[in-house]
Amino acid sequence: MKIIVRDIPPRAAWALEQAGVHPLLARLYAARGVLGKDELDDALALLLPPSGMKGTLEAARLLADAIEAGLKLCVVADYDCDGATACAVAVRGLRLLGAAHVSYIVPDRVVDGYGLTAPIAQRVKYSGADILITVDNGIAAADGVAKANALGLKVRVPDPLLPGPELPAPAVIVNPNQPGCGFESKSIAGVGVMFYVLLAL
Repeated sequence: MKIIVRDIPPRAAWALEQAGVHPLLARLYAARGVLGKDELDDALALLLPPSGMKGTLEAARLLADAIEAGLKLCVVADYDCDGATACAVAVRGLRLLGAAHVSYIVPDRVVDGYGLTAPIAQRVKYSGADILITVDNGIAAADGVAKANALGLKVRVPDPLLPGPELPAPAVIVNPNQPGCGFESKSIAGVGVMFYVLLAL
């Protein structure tokens, strides 16, 4: 294995150290392009506004109405790290915001295939859910969304993945990479997309 040493701009590392950043962290940050301590500020006020991501406000309104009406919500997540964390954020966040009935399904790729498939939509319907929320999947699930729509489920798709040539037809899509979305952070993970939906909610 060959170790590739990153160039560490000495002035950036020195400036970070002078601002109180531990020397090791200063070198790591400088090697990754961080030039000042202000770039490390993680205050929520510095986040991009949720309204900048197409579909976020509409999804928040629909979820707020569903929570107020006491509807049952089901989150369908991918099984990987992003899907698992997005699912946890969705379920816990929705419960904290007043949703009384939130369940989730994490499909088995060997048994169920990838993403929101027609059989998964059927399982969501059998669970008694009224609203189906996909996290870290769904943007390419035209057939699964069509099946969910046919079953009378209202579908929300917060997903960061690149959309295919055909978008599904859910009630709302939240995706920074969808056509017409000017959100600056195009590389945000699925957990981040769900976080932004909850911020808007």
